[in-house]
Parts: sequence; C-alpha cells; structure tokens
Amino acid sequence: MEYKLADRMGRINPSMTLAIDAKAKEMIKSGIDVVGFGAGEPDFDTPDHIKQAAVDALSSGFTKYTPVAGIVELRRAITHKFERDNHVSYAPEQIVVSCGGKHTCFNIIQVLCQQGDEVIISSPYWVSYPEMVKLANAEPVFVETDESTGFKMTPDQLRQTITARTRLVILNSPSNPTGAVYTPSELQALADVCLEKGVYILSDEIYEHLIYGDACHRSPASFGPEYKAITIIAHGFAKAWSMTGWRLGFCAAPLPIAKAITTLQSHSTSNPVSFAQKGGVAALEGPQDHLLEWRAAFQKRRDYALERLQAMPGVICCQPEGAFYLFPNISGTGLDSIQFCELLLEEQKVAVVPGIAFGSDANVRISYATDMSTIEKGLDRMDAFCRSHA
Repeated sequence: MEYKLADRMGRINPSMTLAIDAKAKEMIKSGIDVVGFGAGEPDFDTPDHIKQAAVDALSSGFTKYTPVAGIVELRRAITHKFERDNHVSYAPEQIVVSCGGKHTCFNIIQVLCQQGDEVIISSPYWVSYPEMVKLANAEPVFVETDESTGFKMTPDQLRQTITARTRLVILNSPSNPTGAVYTPSELQALADVCLEKGVYILSDEIYEHLIYGDACHRSPASFGPEYKAITIIAHGFAKAWSMTGWRLGFCAAPLPIAKAITTLQSHSTSNPVSFAQKGGVAALEGPQDHLLEWRAAFQKRRDYALERLQAMPGVICCQPEGAFYLFPNISGTGLDSIQFCELLLEEQKVAVVPGIAFGSDANVRISYATDMSTIEKGLDRMDAFCRSHA
C-alpha cells in the first residue's frame, strides 16, 4: 500500500544530530567501542535539589493538568530570573512554559510566520531552525558566516538581506554549533537594524550561562523598551541545569504573542509535565553553585580539545566562547563533512556531526559535553584519522 503524507513532510529533513547520536548508541549496544561526540547534552546529572522537588511533587499527587502556559509559581520564577540575570522585566502573563526549548522555538515561529514570509538565519545554524520555518510555510534565508568573521553576522549583511517579506530574524548567542558569542555592542547593532526595519527577533538564549573567559551574554530585550517590544526570548532548562530529558522550556514575549503561543499550545501539547515544572521552580530559585563547577570543567575540556584539534593536519578551529561545541574546519583533509564523518566512524569509531547539517560542509561539530578521558581517547583517534588522510 502506498501511503500519502502531507506535502509539508517533503520539505523537511530528519535531525542529523539525533540520527548520529542514535547510530553511535546502537553501535555501543552491540559491543563496539565508539566515542560519541554527537550529543548536545551535558554529561553532568541534574542537581539533587531539582530532582527532589519533582519527587516531592509526585509524592504529593501533583500529577494533574496545569494551566497551559505553566503554573504561576514557575512563571513568576522565570520573571525573577529575567530580572536577576538579564535586567529586563516581564509579567507572568508574558511567559509561556513549553515542552523543551525546541518546542518553544517551534511555537514562536508558528505564531509569527506564514506563507510568503521570510526568516533570516545566520549560517552555520542549529539544525532545527530552517525546518521549523518550513513547517510554518515560510522561507528560511541564510546569511553566510565563517571563521574569518568569527561565525558572526554583521549589521551590513543583515541589512542587505532584509526584504519587504522578512518577518523574523533568529539570533542564537551563545551559538550552537559554533560557540560564538556576540558582544553587547555587536548584538545591539543587529537589533538596531531589526528595529529600523520593523522585524521581530527570536533570541535563542538557552546557552546563556555557559560562557567562558571575557565573553558576556546580553539579551536584545535588555537594550530598552523598544527592543523588548520586538524580541521574543526562547530559553530552557536543558543545558544550564542538565535537564534535557525533563522537556521544559520557556519563552518571554510581548503579551499578544504570548497569548497566541498559549492558544497554539492548548491545541497541541497542552501544559508541560506537572511535576517537571516543580523541578523548574527549584532550578531557578535554588542554589546555582553547580554552574561555577560546570563552567570550569567545560572550559578545561574546551581548551584541551581546541589545542589538540589545532595540531591536526588539515584542520582549522576557532576558539568558541560559549556553549559546549567545537566546529573545526576539516576542508584541508580533502573530504566533505559527510565523507569525513562516515570514514571517521568506520575507521576510528568516533562519531561527530557533519557540518552540512548546520549549513557548512567544510566543518564538523564536536560536543565536549563528556568526560576528559573520553575526549582524550576520541581526539587521539581523530588525530590518527587526520594523519592517515593528510
């Protein structure tokens, strides 16, 4: 029997990052010694006080439906977070809690974009942005960046790309996959263009707390009321609190947009998991000591991996300032990103993600969200691979 799928399914591609991670895990299950650098999740456990809050919620019977946009206690905790960390004020009604950061981005794009609209995305980009735009029947428009610009879009590039059809610009700082972090002045210059042209900003800030050295995170919404009026912040608990499986994300938006997202969510997932929301409250209002420890560990791993990669023949790598990814350029090996990843997995049993999934066939993405011994072993193998193909 031939099954007829909706036309929209022919416009999108599966997540290559999840596919690579799944393949590596299957190989490991079958007894193969694979080093996996594909997954975008911290190797640290969720802090105990967060887990205990969810356990307590379950024990007390907090297992029923909640308001679609999330419990008021959590939305208030999120407003406190924005005041404390970003110096921007929101009412609880402007916060919508969703089933993960990915769901949050999906909701925002669905309520803002439609057929005929264009959405500007800086390339390299997180794999799901273009597919979400396509699912809204809008068109992704890419602004190319590379190592020469630190993987950052310039105001001139943005201004030249905006058309009468441009509805939204997606900014992701710190960036997945490059780890690039816009300085406050660089970010405001981009926001100025959006303000001038009357274009919304989707600011994906999920890696906000994972920055290193002198890098500084700012939200476009913090530059003033006029910037806040065009900015929708997407955020979540997955990265800074290692809650990837909890599926808990949130956005902050102008009230009409927040209401529209709530309406959309009421007909899709309804509310996020009840007891997970209690964990979210504990994450935001409890101790944050783990972040100092995690950032120090991530920076140590980054520095080691960066030095190793820069010494490999055919490889060039910029220093990332945030998140937990390296995005080395492997074009000097003579291989494209898919060839490189397939051969590396076949010959050395190391899984990395092809850069073509993020819009750059000259690069691959390596996650250093794993322990040092694994990083050392994987990079030893990758070094041997690069030398054999030099």
